[in-house]
Amino acid sequence: METHLFTFLSFFLATYLFAHFVVFRKWSPDTRPEASSCFISLLHGTPAVLLAAAAILSAPSPSLAAANTAFQSLVLDYSAAYFLADLLHLFSAAATVDPAFVLHHLATLFVLLTCRHVAAHGAVAVLSLLALAEATSAVQNTWALSRARRSDAPAAARLCDAVTVPFYAAYTVVRGVLGPCVVLRMARFYWSGGGEGVIRTWVWVSWVVVVSIAIVGSVVWVSILWVEVYRERWRKVR
Repeated sequence: METHLFTFLSFFLATYLFAHFVVFRKWSPDTRPEASSCFISLLHGTPAVLLAAAAILSAPSPSLAAANTAFQSLVLDYSAAYFLADLLHLFSAAATVDPAFVLHHLATLFVLLTCRHVAAHGAVAVLSLLALAEATSAVQNTWALSRARRSDAPAAARLCDAVTVPFYAAYTVVRGVLGPCVVLRMARFYWSGGGEGVIRTWVWVSWVVVVSIAIVGSVVWVSILWVEVYRERWRKVR
């Protein structure tokens, strides 16, 4: 099946450059790369949720082992292109980036690309996880952008304060509760032989392992953020 990965990759890279040199041209050199990354993330996140939901609902079969439809493959290409583009951003900012984010993007790319090009089945499972993961994208990027400018822009500081707790709460529920439920359903389905003959064992096992590790990493990350906000607000009270 024809891939649109490189078309979408060109779109995200061009958008990143547009954001860096036009949209955020007045921002400091330290914040422009992160802001540009958030910009392409905004273009990917919510659209990916809607596209993934539409691709799942329009499929002839809701089975986690069903063959990928053309629409589902298109959504997988779209998301893979975003993560590849943002991975290039992370590599370009290697001196200041958390290695955990690089590993997260590599893991996500592995799942997307193996579903698209190796298994050619199981997009319902993978796109369900994608929709969940990107459900908090809009608020996360709003938080990240406002946090980047909170030290020099009072309006950004107020916005950051306003969205911090709602973002942390939503992220905790999605990554800490809903995500594990979907992974458990996947594991039970494939373990019981649901994908036998169409999805190789090493493929679905790697999906479950990689996604589980990613969920643990996300929960650890947001837990650290919860501790930070608790300490900040405790200092204000004192």
